[in-house]
Amino acid sequence: MYASRDRLILLDADGTIIDAFSAIETAFSLHGMQIGDLERFQKRRNLFKYLGGLKEFPRNLAKSLGNSNRKELIATLTDIYREQAMLYPSIAPLLQQLLATPGIKVGLVTRNVTHEPAITLARLFARHDLDIQQLDFFSCIALKTPKNVYFSTALNQLGINPARAFACGDEHKDYLAMQAAGVNPFMVSYGFEDLQRLTLKYAVPEVIISRTPEELGARIRHAFDLPSG
Repeated sequence: MYASRDRLILLDADGTIIDAFSAIETAFSLHGMQIGDLERFQKRRNLFKYLGGLKEFPRNLAKSLGNSNRKELIATLTDIYREQAMLYPSIAPLLQQLLATPGIKVGLVTRNVTHEPAITLARLFARHDLDIQQLDFFSCIALKTPKNVYFSTALNQLGINPARAFACGDEHKDYLAMQAAGVNPFMVSYGFEDLQRLTLKYAVPEVIISRTPEELGARIRHAFDLPSG
């Protein structure tokens, strides 16, 4: 029925393996804007995530109006990702272990908003001694595009049984995409949405949510029968 007996893990980038909040916060600061703290950022609806809360909203709105301002902000964010942004602690050894293990395919599906995100993420990965070319599947998608289409594409291209496939994410729409594609879910609550928002508002099961990158690594290693890092 399936061409391969390999297992697959499809990773999300921003907020799951990459500390995107720190990069975004730095970019905003360089443009005279403030995004607020991580706790409040995680609780905001998508429309207001980057405009801040009541304290930050008026200044950010004024600064962000106009295509030129948005383009400059994205250019700054791109530079920060390429030169400064980091994977969360403990993630690089996990990825190195996954990539080096026979029988495990590793993919990345991301909505990264920098310019030429494939180049951006390749440079970020390289700072952690990781070669993005080693990934078995890689796709940068538009912000409003559901990921399940790309999850299914990865399964089909690699001939993987969905029952032997996993995906990671930090937002409820990632979880919905995992369900739609029929893959096993890993979720985290340290990225763009917090534990309360994921569980109470969107009914994501708490038992699949990791509170820290270290906990995510432990869950993945257990699921893939890998030795602890």
